[in-house]
Amino acid sequence: MSDIDLSKFSLYRMVHIGNIPHILKYGITHRLSKNANKNYVDIGDRKIINSRNDIELIDNYKIGDFIPFYFAFRTPMLLRIQTGYDIKKIEPTNIVYCVSSIQKIIDNKNFFIFSDGHILNKITKIYKQEDTKRLQDIIDWEIIKADYWADTEEATDRKRRKEAEFLVNGDIPFSCIRGFVVYDEQAKNKLLGFGVKGEMIAIRKRYYYDNL
Repeated sequence: MSDIDLSKFSLYRMVHIGNIPHILKYGITHRLSKNANKNYVDIGDRKIINSRNDIELIDNYKIGDFIPFYFAFRTPMLLRIQTGYDIKKIEPTNIVYCVSSIQKIIDNKNFFIFSDGHILNKITKIYKQEDTKRLQDIIDWEIIKADYWADTEEATDRKRRKEAEFLVNGDIPFSCIRGFVVYDEQAKNKLLGFGVKGEMIAIRKRYYYDNL
């Protein structure tokens, strides 16, 4: 479908560490799935999450019909979560990245769409699977990879573009997860205790906001 290697394009979903045992058993499940986690521990802005269930996006799908991933780590939402800015504060040791790839989602035959910026922004454009062949031109990879994303007078659209999303319809089995990124040894040890294999866990402090 594409000349680019989509296995090299990572996708990141942030979850509370308390959800990992359920993910090991059922994968990443949608809230309406028969295998949904009844004890799911939220992180993020519940008002935004709930609003997504009512916003129509494309082809009669609503945002809430999808499981969202970011192309980036160190996102604006992570900063809000770690600082507790207008939402519940979560310590970084309790935040885990589930890492997949575009190719794994394609191989699993999930329907998906993606955006070039924050999904709720009016100027954000939505793309379908056939557009992945233009992925390198659609997404601003410079800001995706950047540690600092604040808007400036010269670049007023950095924050929106940093929050580009990859939205997956349906449950995502554990086989689609390439690995987990955690903040520290404490978090790694918890995952090992849950039964995650050590080779699937990477400690990456730069994926988080340190010394806040």
